[in-house]
Amino acid sequence: MDLVTTAVAAALGIGTLLIGAGIAIRWDVPRRGVAGIMAFGAGVMVATLALELVVEARDAGGVMPVVVGFAGGAILYVAGDRLVARQSARHRSDSRNISARRGGDAEEGGGAFAVGALLDGIPEAIVIGLSVALSGQFPLAVVAAIGLSNIPEGLGGSVAMKRGGKSARSILGLWAGITATTVVAAVLGVVFLADAPQAVLAVVVSIAAGALLAMVCNAMIPEAFEDDHWATGLIATAGFLVAFVMNELT
Repeated sequence: MDLVTTAVAAALGIGTLLIGAGIAIRWDVPRRGVAGIMAFGAGVMVATLALELVVEARDAGGVMPVVVGFAGGAILYVAGDRLVARQSARHRSDSRNISARRGGDAEEGGGAFAVGALLDGIPEAIVIGLSVALSGQFPLAVVAAIGLSNIPEGLGGSVAMKRGGKSARSILGLWAGITATTVVAAVLGVVFLADAPQAVLAVVVSIAAGALLAMVCNAMIPEAFEDDHWATGLIATAGFLVAFVMNELT
């Protein structure tokens, strides 16, 4: 049952990439609209990390596994971000962060685009899978936070890919492939770690959570601020409060 719940939860959370892609293919969405959704998703993600994931990991393994795992996850994400930045810089002058470069890679075939999306998606999938393993329930708040953060990612990337000449089928196929890969990662995480000690689960969850916070700070918030400026903080705060209320009601 945990495997089925994990697969469904991961498909719903990561699969919103396809919702964003569908919106981009069907409509011409203003950049500020994309930025607003991203800011809201960032606020939801921060609340979920603080109120759900870190608390669950602490209860399962104690404070030190959380500290070690969270710091390690952030370092791994930033190192991966930097590695992809250096690779992308060989092809273009803009090397700010992974998310800022994804759509721009459409004309070169989407290689860095897919790598960047997977770098975000794998930690998200692991968080979803291990949240199921730790709680034994469908992780509604975690799925909602990840789902909201993935809509602008799929939307913004697909807009740029469409402008680069890619067909709707190839764009949707790319996101579907990434979604399927991350669902498999979530299921494998549960299979291999379901019987692991609670302290080990706490460390792994914390690693993924640290990577997600680094992603929010390095990619989501800077990109949202670039287009929304003063409104970004207010929108992110609204996202945080929505996630807080959801956490209190569940």
